[in-house]
Amino acid sequence: MSRKRFVWILIISVIVICATAAAAVLLIRHPVSITKETEWAIAIYQGDSYFKVYPVPGIQNPVIRGSDVTDVKADYVADPFMVQSGETWYMFFEVMNSLSQQGDIGCAISRDGLHWKYQRIVLDESFHLSYPYVFQWEGQFYMIPESAKAGAILLYQAVDFPYSWTLVSKLIMGAFADNCVFYENGTWWMLTCGKPYAHDELRLFFADRLIGPWTEHPASPVVQGDPTKSQSGGRVLVVNNDIIRFAHDDLRTYGKKVQAFLITELSRTKYTEREYEGNPILSAQGRGWNRHGMHHIDAHEISPGRWLAVVDGYRKRLVLRMEY
Repeated sequence: MSRKRFVWILIISVIVICATAAAAVLLIRHPVSITKETEWAIAIYQGDSYFKVYPVPGIQNPVIRGSDVTDVKADYVADPFMVQSGETWYMFFEVMNSLSQQGDIGCAISRDGLHWKYQRIVLDESFHLSYPYVFQWEGQFYMIPESAKAGAILLYQAVDFPYSWTLVSKLIMGAFADNCVFYENGTWWMLTCGKPYAHDELRLFFADRLIGPWTEHPASPVVQGDPTKSQSGGRVLVVNNDIIRFAHDDLRTYGKKVQAFLITELSRTKYTEREYEGNPILSAQGRGWNRHGMHHIDAHEISPGRWLAVVDGYRKRLVLRMEY
């Protein structure tokens, strides 16, 4: 072996040894971990029916990501609902706060329902919030978020819409998830998941007034032991005397797809429903933001035969982290 070649081998060996030692010290001081993350995001769809909505041509989905949240560090956004007031659309959604690791309620606005601008957190409690079911009644805006950690279904009213909300009432005591209310035939109705962590029970309540008292329906739970259709997946619609509810399929994997169900009989003593033949109405697509699943829809008819819907979806990814 020539002297020159020997010197080069020695130099390279020293560099490799030093680099390996430095890497070992770095890993000891700053451990590295690989974790699986689920990233939820929000998109805008349109269609000629609430059963058939698709991405809007020319709109870059998702329209809201966790990175769009500017006032807190957010892991993701999900569970969007929107309402229109005047010529402006307002969207409310869960913001998973990276620091507190609990959900807050954020708000975004749009002039056309297609292009959205994040505003700020509008509701932050000491417990987890999500699924901000926002609606208007008698000229006032109300919100019923998912608040299972508080041990009650909570009703909030806007005091300075859309940025300020006050607690009005504890409607039903207990841990419930993804609460949906609607008014039909002189009665308030509420569908809610009675097992927030098993996702396999749907309960039904009714009341004469929004603030209650609320009574559990004699047929409740109306779904039991079935995680494919128990947890609500968006706003209940009342269209041409039809009542449609949405649920996400949680069998084996949480939030795989959204299914629709037509409530065929609803009274204070009876409840029946049938599954929409075209299910699922939303599911995983492509290799992008919703490649692993979709679990929410809030659809609005903006003109005859034209629907605008806000939806969410997620992708799973492996993330390399180094402590510092």
